[in-house]
Amino acid sequence: MCGAGIAGLTVAGQLASKGWEVTLLEAAPERRTQGYMIDFFGPGYDAAEKIGILDRLRELHYPISEARFVRPNGRSQSVDYGIVAANEGGKLLSLMRQDLEQTLFEILPDSVDVRFGSAVVSVEDRTDYVTAVLADGSRISGDIVVAADGIHSAVRHNLFGDSAAFDRQLGMHTCAYTFDSPRLHGKLGDALVSTDEVDRMVGLYGLRDGSVALFAAHRVSDTVLPADPREAIREAYEGMGDDIAEAIDKCPEPEHLYYDQVAQVELPVWSRGRVVFAGDACQAVSLLAGQGASLAIAGGVLLVEKITSGVELSAAFAEYEEEWMPVVVEKQAAGRRAASGFLPRTPLQLWVRRVSLALLRSPFFGKFVTSAITGTKPSK
Repeated sequence: MCGAGIAGLTVAGQLASKGWEVTLLEAAPERRTQGYMIDFFGPGYDAAEKIGILDRLRELHYPISEARFVRPNGRSQSVDYGIVAANEGGKLLSLMRQDLEQTLFEILPDSVDVRFGSAVVSVEDRTDYVTAVLADGSRISGDIVVAADGIHSAVRHNLFGDSAAFDRQLGMHTCAYTFDSPRLHGKLGDALVSTDEVDRMVGLYGLRDGSVALFAAHRVSDTVLPADPREAIREAYEGMGDDIAEAIDKCPEPEHLYYDQVAQVELPVWSRGRVVFAGDACQAVSLLAGQGASLAIAGGVLLVEKITSGVELSAAFAEYEEEWMPVVVEKQAAGRRAASGFLPRTPLQLWVRRVSLALLRSPFFGKFVTSAITGTKPSK
């Protein structure tokens, strides 16, 4: 296994629970603590129940009372979060991404050999085994390699070449971090508060440990990641009011900061020989689609079901791709459609979003607005 993110942990845990010997390789030196709030719904919700973590996720869920959008003039528009959850049939949890990862770590069988600081740089596929070559020159061989090493997958680059050929850049950068501010924590309460203007947004919410979490996104003309992400954040979100200024002033050092491109991965085939891809390495939908974590768990569970079904590996990988790729393609398209609502580019798009949010209160239109936001079919 390459990658100890949500997809990698899911696959590693499920394979080990079915008797497989699993080595989980993670390039980072330790578990990542950076992350942001996610709305966990869709196919991953049912998959979480299947693998026995749903009750734990409910314990970790943040009961968001409202999403409040604050305009530059101070006026605000609020959305009852209960309406959004109800329109999803009640199957929606607000979670910190790192809490979801921690839950998957908690159920990881002791037999899994987890190795941090172990970056896979290439794979050597043979007829009856495959070898992962690590950055330190060491080698590990096994029956398969599951590449769940994220949107910037080194394994994908090794097997298929230039990663840019498979990236669909959506013209945005995003960042997330946590910081201490008793004033803001008290002011936020249990609401998720976001700015409401064109081309950039900052969302703030209070966490149960007393800290404040920030999640932000802004449009960029050049999607290349900056050499100094902290400076890029300061420039992007300057002049957005005193609360945002305080949050930006408390931006941590880069090692405690999440900063990345907003992009999708469109990989035409998800396996080659004894190597198969999972999670963002092959199916990144971007934060605009809102279901990356959900799809990572559901897709990981499906992959394990295929691998352990008794058919040949090539057939198992083909079935996984045939069944799951159309789901991912649909969610990616929904994410691109949602771009103007997530981060409006023009005053007209901003107005349309405001009207759409107002319609959430409507018993009839609300389900269709929720469907447009989440990319799911309206619940009955």
